[in-house]
Amino acid sequence: MTEDDIIKGCIKGRADCQRMLFEAYARKMMSVCLRYVANHHDAEDILQEAFIKVFAHIHQFKFEGSFEGWLRRIVVNTALKALQKKKLHFAEVNETNVPVASNDAGAPSNLQAEQLMKMLNNLPDGYRIVFNLYVIEGYDHEEIAQMLNIQTSTSRSQLVKARKMLQQQITMMEKIAV
Repeated sequence: MTEDDIIKGCIKGRADCQRMLFEAYARKMMSVCLRYVANHHDAEDILQEAFIKVFAHIHQFKFEGSFEGWLRRIVVNTALKALQKKKLHFAEVNETNVPVASNDAGAPSNLQAEQLMKMLNNLPDGYRIVFNLYVIEGYDHEEIAQMLNIQTSTSRSQLVKARKMLQQQITMMEKIAV
C-alpha cells in the first residue's frame, strides 16, 4: 500500500490505515516532540494529541508537497500549544542589544546525536524552543515571533543565547575528552 493509499484510507476513517500511518511516522514525530519537551511522558502526550488532530483533519491534506512536512507542522504546533499552557516567559530584548551570532563555530564531528539531544534538553525552555524552530524546523524569526507571541528581537536573542550555551557545553565536553 502506498502512502497516498494509506492517507486516502485514513480520510475514509479506516482504522487499519490509521494504524499504518501512525506506525510509519510515530518514531520520527516522537523525536520532534522530545526536542520541545525533555520529559518522555509529556512527549508521548503531545504525540498522541497531534495524531488525534491529524486524523481529525487529514481530509484537509491536499496531496501537494510532503505529507511528512504537513504532519511535522501539526506536531510542532501541538508541542508549542502544550508549552504555552505552561505559560513560558521570554525575556524581551531591545533590538539594539541583540548580539550577532557567529557562524564559524561548528560542532565537532565526533559529537553523537544522543549527546546533542541531551545538550538541547538542558537548554532553558525559551532557548530550546527558538533553537528548534529556527535551526531544525527552518522557521524565520518573524514566524517564530508570531507563533510564540514574542518580539522578533526576542527570538533572535534566544537563538544567540542558545547557540552560545551549546558552544560552551561542547567546549566543556572537548576538555573532558582530552
